[in-house]
Amino acid sequence: MISYLSDMDGVLIKEGEMIPGADKFIQTLYNNDIEFMVLTNNSMSTPRDLAARLRNTGLNIPPERIWTSAKATATFLSTQDKEGTAFVVGESGLTTAMHEDGWILSDNNAEFVVLGETRTYSFEAITTAINLIRGGARFIATNPDVTGPAPQGVLPATGAVAALITAATNRQPYYVGKPNPVMMRS
Repeated sequence: MISYLSDMDGVLIKEGEMIPGADKFIQTLYNNDIEFMVLTNNSMSTPRDLAARLRNTGLNIPPERIWTSAKATATFLSTQDKEGTAFVVGESGLTTAMHEDGWILSDNNAEFVVLGETRTYSFEAITTAINLIRGGARFIATNPDVTGPAPQGVLPATGAVAALITAATNRQPYYVGKPNPVMMRS
């Protein structure tokens, strides 16, 4: 059986526009009953939100065919502990994935600090993350991407903020998203 894993940003879409030929590629997969998943290091949005975004560009990809670094991270953490607490720095895509997998989100004595991407990194949240890690919480990041695309050039992404936290804690995160094979296996 042939199956495809495809990246989303930069492969199917770029800055909200479909990359020419992406619709034909996806339609060919459907026409030939070829299984596929779209992978993304985007941890900000839920698969449902991303499916709507893709639909707006002309690509019909249902949420169950979208695997985000947020979903991969929540799944990975569930293999470490069946239930537990995590302090999450990120947006709804990450917090939703964590809740769906049974995690309790807390800023007090969390077992894990989970860093994802957000357009509104807060100094207060970063400080909390640093102190929790220094106190023994395990440091997990959804992906190692240092920058992400933006109309004005690039934006700092998860990897850049992880570097800041690493500098303050002397602890490297475990990165779950691409290119880690954990994301593809999950």
